[in-house]
Amino acid sequence: MTTAEAESGRTITTSIPARLDRLPWSRWHWTIVIGLGTVWILDGLEVTVVGNIASRLSEPGSGLSISSGQVTGIAAALYVAGACSGALFWGRLTDRYGRKNLFMITLAVYLAATALTAVSFQSWWFFAFRFLTGFGIGGEYAAINSAIDELIPAYYRGRVDLIINGSFWVGAVGGSLLSILALNTAILPKDVGWRLTFALGVVLGLVILLVRRSVPESPRWLLIHGRDREAEEIVSSIERQVEAEKGEPLAEPEGELEIHQRRGVGFLEIARTVFSTYRRRAALGFSLFIGQAFLFNAITFGFGAILTKFFDVPADHTGYYFAVIALGNFTGPLLLGKLFDTVGRRVMISSTYLLSGLLLFGTAWLFDRGSLSAGTLTACWCAVLFFASAGASSAYLTVSEIFPMETRAMSIAFFYALGTAAGGISGPLLFADLTSRGRVGDTVLAFQIGAALMCAAGLVAAVLAVRAERRSLEDIARPLSAAAGRAKAVTRKGPKGSTGSRTATA
Repeated sequence: MTTAEAESGRTITTSIPARLDRLPWSRWHWTIVIGLGTVWILDGLEVTVVGNIASRLSEPGSGLSISSGQVTGIAAALYVAGACSGALFWGRLTDRYGRKNLFMITLAVYLAATALTAVSFQSWWFFAFRFLTGFGIGGEYAAINSAIDELIPAYYRGRVDLIINGSFWVGAVGGSLLSILALNTAILPKDVGWRLTFALGVVLGLVILLVRRSVPESPRWLLIHGRDREAEEIVSSIERQVEAEKGEPLAEPEGELEIHQRRGVGFLEIARTVFSTYRRRAALGFSLFIGQAFLFNAITFGFGAILTKFFDVPADHTGYYFAVIALGNFTGPLLLGKLFDTVGRRVMISSTYLLSGLLLFGTAWLFDRGSLSAGTLTACWCAVLFFASAGASSAYLTVSEIFPMETRAMSIAFFYALGTAAGGISGPLLFADLTSRGRVGDTVLAFQIGAALMCAAGLVAAVLAVRAERRSLEDIARPLSAAAGRAKAVTRKGPKGSTGSRTATA
């Protein structure tokens, strides 16, 4: 790495991004996945538990004066509203103060709010801390996805990002099974079981907080913010660990980048970059987030209510059904994730959105005809969500890799917040209203709205999705700090010599 002085600050020429991207998969990368990715398991547990305990919370003796509709409607919408506002608040700080500082703080906020939810004694308290729990998790989305994409090699980035975001559904399985125990009054009193589910989330979160301490700051972020010596120390340490594990020298990095270091980027420059320079990518991000946010937030919070209202499934049995569709959700990213790095982003994003939308239209038709039971509806949702979950995870992957380094966390936060506000707040409210009426036609309409939005997003992706597979982040979107003409083309090599050559783009 060479350094020169410029009037606007230090200018450095570095190969650190290429050094990170050429690393083979190692135990160190598993440390990143476990330290950062496992928080989505907690998020899945949180959201699923609330949906499944809605009926129990509304019963006399639960310790709260609240209706099932308020839990799946108002509380769910407040959780999402908190996540949206938290994403914007923490996202800005993540770009300014670093990934590590913020992913430690946001997890602490999330844990504190979850613990206080467990001791709710009035509905207003429950609503307030559902909002604050979401406020913490919103910051996690920006900080975690930024850090993961900047630390994981380009060859693996797509599948890793999808599986990590898809691990939300591992937590959903746990939340579903946990709710079965919590709602069993033969084991736990009505006013105790649901509180213990939130308390367990706090315990798991504390373990993650301890593991996360070993995750380093993003070297890419350090480079741009004038801390290149720290970046060099971190990357050199990683290289030594990987070489010791593999027992052979690493391949030489290919490609360098010259950047003018700076402390921060203003809102005006972020807005101009996203909505002028990358306006087609901005349209893509909005479409993907709105489609998946409506579908997932509406169904996640409302599935238990559908089972109890239309199929007379007891409240303490809905967890079994939700565990099944949660498994379908996780297997989608798990089995399809590699294809996003091989077949490519455009084909896979558009096809997963379109297939899930078409399957949901089919489910709505069968539901309207009265052809479904609780079991067959669950099976239909498994098929829908197998593809929808991979598509939804790819939305987070997309907005975290198609914008410049300096705007990454804020871009994730912005698209998550606006897309989720449009689909994730309106989705639970509209869905709760439609399903609470007990009319089949209203529920069919809710299904059809979700299906139409997913299909529309799939068509947008077919035209606008960026071919980002196996390309370095700097190739996909040149950093705003990069000196013109100094970023070299990089050839990405797989672990067994497969290559995928891409030239840098402005």
